[in-house]
Amino acid sequence: MTTTEGKIYSVDGGDWDQLVSEVRDSEDERLIINMGPQHPSTHGVLRLVLALDGETVTEARGVIGYLHTGIEKNMEFRTWTQGVTFVTRMDYLAPIFNETAYCLGVEKLLGITDRIPERAQAIRVLTMELTRISSHLVAMGTFGMELGATTPFLFGYRDRELIMELLEYITGLRMNMAYIRPGGVSVDLPAGAVDKVGEFLKEMPKRIKDIRKLLDENPVYLRRTKDVGYLDLTGCMALGITGPILRSAGLPWDLRKSQPYCGYETYDFDVAVETSADVFGRYLVRMKEMEESLKIIEQALDRLAGPLKGQPVMIEDKKIGWPAQLALGPDGFGNSPDHIAHIMGQSMEALIHHFKLVTEGFRVPAGQAYASVESPRGELGAHVVSDGGTRPYRVHFREPSFTNLQSFPAMAEGGQVADVIAAVASIDPVMGGVDR
Repeated sequence: MTTTEGKIYSVDGGDWDQLVSEVRDSEDERLIINMGPQHPSTHGVLRLVLALDGETVTEARGVIGYLHTGIEKNMEFRTWTQGVTFVTRMDYLAPIFNETAYCLGVEKLLGITDRIPERAQAIRVLTMELTRISSHLVAMGTFGMELGATTPFLFGYRDRELIMELLEYITGLRMNMAYIRPGGVSVDLPAGAVDKVGEFLKEMPKRIKDIRKLLDENPVYLRRTKDVGYLDLTGCMALGITGPILRSAGLPWDLRKSQPYCGYETYDFDVAVETSADVFGRYLVRMKEMEESLKIIEQALDRLAGPLKGQPVMIEDKKIGWPAQLALGPDGFGNSPDHIAHIMGQSMEALIHHFKLVTEGFRVPAGQAYASVESPRGELGAHVVSDGGTRPYRVHFREPSFTNLQSFPAMAEGGQVADVIAAVASIDPVMGGVDR
């Protein structure tokens, strides 16, 4: 529509077929192009339908659904513990966060939130913050490459490899670990893990500075990101946006501070905030968050090596907690010899508990609960529903990538085609989470 102030762009969404038919019947000379779903700059199989007037984007639609996995539905056919192996695959750049949100929801239903061992909580915080840095390094690396610079990408993935090796050492896997379990974590830190994380803490600040030297004052990067993809606080609130996008608009909303979980209220760190509400502001927020995550990791490490050393990492209730004293045997990770001796030769009751726990799973009281964590992309929430059985009745996730994608038309319409790339990259969507 037109007013005395000029053209107004609507970002109400809509169907792309309707958009194409409207353009076909219009006398305007506009071009409709598909960007994706196979495109190196759409962060996965995301399809963008753009209406162009020359180089200006007049209308934009995001089309999702090309990576459907049916994760939420599949969870209804597995035990509560097995559900972890599904959710970890949603946002595949932040698997630990998916697992934690789900497990916090299950623990709420079980009524055991206050009984989770402190060491398990500290390990959760440690692995989450390592994963946050890893995810932001991917965001920064791919962002730089999409705007024409390959060095940030090489730096980002070089540095991320340090974290991947740490996570593999701690959990046994680089990604999709299923490490966080209802009641705690699957296994304690292996010998030498504290030293390895300590070495990482010495090295990583220098690596982050290297990326800042490349991008913070790069004139080309600044021209491509400053005053581009603008979305102010009012727009963020209207669209339900969370995470770095919201904090780049000036609101210090971070669930680790506003609705603490896993003992985050006992850690000293600052919420990264900018006020520019543009692509560059989102970049700065993520860089600051990596620096703050290093502070949290150091504090968690001090606790794990100090007062929490030797404490359990799984709830004491044997009817809920899977055996967490695993050992590295000839077949990989397996139960420790002590546990096998206990269930096979010392206690018939322990053997029955173990058999029932593994084959059938524990029962969760009927009800529903919502638990949320601050993932690298914003509020990741799990709505968990139980009918009193050994399997979830329903699990639904409030996935930040899905919600944040609503902001794409508001950021892109009225800008240039080249600005679409910067806007999508600053959202940092992961399509595995969108199409779960």
